[in-house]
Formats: sequence, C-alpha cells, structure tokens
Amino acid sequence: MPFISVVTPVYKCAASIEELYSRLCLVLPRIDENYEIVFVNDGSPDDAWEKICLLGNKDKKVKGINLSRNFGQHYAITAGLDHAQGEWVVVMDCDLQDQPEEIIKLYEKTKEGYDIVFGRRYLRKDTFFKKLFSKLFYFLFSYLTNTKQDFTVSNFGIFHKNVIKAVLDMGDYFRVFPILIQWVGFKKTLINIEHSQRTTGRSGYTYKKLFKLAFDMIVSFSEKPLKLGLKLGILVSCTSFIIGVYYLIMYLSGRILVPGYASLIITIAFSTGMIMTFLGLLGTYMGNISMQVKNRPKYIVSQKVNSD
Repeated sequence: MPFISVVTPVYKCAASIEELYSRLCLVLPRIDENYEIVFVNDGSPDDAWEKICLLGNKDKKVKGINLSRNFGQHYAITAGLDHAQGEWVVVMDCDLQDQPEEIIKLYEKTKEGYDIVFGRRYLRKDTFFKKLFSKLFYFLFSYLTNTKQDFTVSNFGIFHKNVIKAVLDMGDYFRVFPILIQWVGFKKTLINIEHSQRTTGRSGYTYKKLFKLAFDMIVSFSEKPLKLGLKLGILVSCTSFIIGVYYLIMYLSGRILVPGYASLIITIAFSTGMIMTFLGLLGTYMGNISMQVKNRPKYIVSQKVNSD
C-alpha cells in the first residue's frame, strides 16, 4: 500500500500534466518512496487523457481515472479519493497554482499530530474580481452556516486516511470538498504556502459557474435562507397589518374617500415578488432533496489506468 497519495482533478490543463508529474516525482520520494499519483480526467476537452495514459504506461505509480463526462471538480476529487490508497492523501489542482514543493511543508506539519493540514494561500495569484467575489461569498457563507470560513483556503492540503474515509462515508449528493472536510472535524490546522499564477490553459470556472456553485453551496449546506425568509415574511405581515389598521381608521373617520391606487399596486407587487422569491427558494430545496433521494452515482468511470 502506498504511504502517500496525490489526487488531482484534470480539466483543461493538459499542458501542465507532464510538468506536474515531473515535479511530484522529485518531491514525493523525499517523504516516502512508496507513493502514487492519481489523475482524474473530468471530461477534459483537450488531450489530457492521452497524456495520462502515456504516463501510466511508463510509470505504474501513476493511476488514471477517466470519467464518462464532465461531472465537476469536486466530484472528480471524490472519484480520486475513492481510488487513493495512501495513509496520507494530498489533494491539489493540476494547473500548478498549487506547487508540488509545498507538499513537504504540509507533511512536516502533520508530525505535530494533525490529521488535516490545509494550505493557506496568503498571497493569492488570482484576478482582482475573482478574489473579491471569493471573499464576499465566504463572508456570506460563514454567516449563513454559522461557521468560520477562510477565502484563502481551497482544496490544497494533506489529509489522513481516516479523514478521507469519513468524507467518503458522507452520503451528500452535492459535494464541495473543503466544506465536507470542515464538517467531519478531526484535528486540523492551516499553514501559509506559496501560490503561483496559472501559466497554461484557462480555468474551467467561469463567473456564471462560480455563481451557480456559490448558490448551490448555500442551499446545500445551510437552512438559514428559509429561516430568514420566515422572519422577513412575519415582518412584512406585521407591517401590512399595521398599515391596514391605519387606513381603516382613516377611512372610518372620513379622511379617505377614495382608496389609494398607487399604494394598492405597490403592496400587491411587493407581496407577489416576495411570494414568488420564496416559492423559488423552496423549490430549489425540494429539487436538492429529489436529487438526494434518487441516489444516482456521483460519477461514472469509463476507463482506468493502473487501477483495479
């Protein structure tokens, strides 16, 4: 059994696979000679799978998992974790923004008794708007889930096999790896790591996909929007009741002869908008429950290299 496994999802970064492999082969033997590298091709439209196959045929320590289509980064990570066998598992991106040399620092920190060591990108080399969106989202997500989230922390980290087993045992259909890791507990810490700029390819996350992921994360991991909706509904109802009593008194006292058209339209429009918004929110939660109940596989593997 390998001592350490590296799991990396691959999407639109075929140009960096060989360099990532070469650098990992220099770094991992410094920890233990018994290691494995698990590449998960998440339906990448380039020649990523061909390159993974070439590396696997050359080196038996390379495992290749080819998914039948693009399932998404965190589902690809789940597939890699299912096939990783190491006592310690490293999860990292394939675009070389997560530097393989930082794995040494992560592993050394585990010797202090930690089961989870996340890499903290204290100087993120991303665009201004991506960092701003990430910071605002994690602030909101922390509030809605009553947890403390750090926007500088992503997938990159090292995890004991017991942690990975706990994450894989979770039956959640919607997968976001760092959030699941935070939920399972265990002894964890953060260390600062060097974060590089992306030099090849383009990120698979467009702003549209980022907004969708953010919305799905909030709905899947927090019930607070429903509770806030209930509170807002009660507040609107109380306000409407007070306004209604006021206008009734004004009418009975003869001060209002003709009902106000504008106030009536505004009230109807506002109430209808509120109703439609929270019906849509309820529908989203019901949709997530439906997907969970269907119990479809989280991913489908079409081909493998060096993996049973």
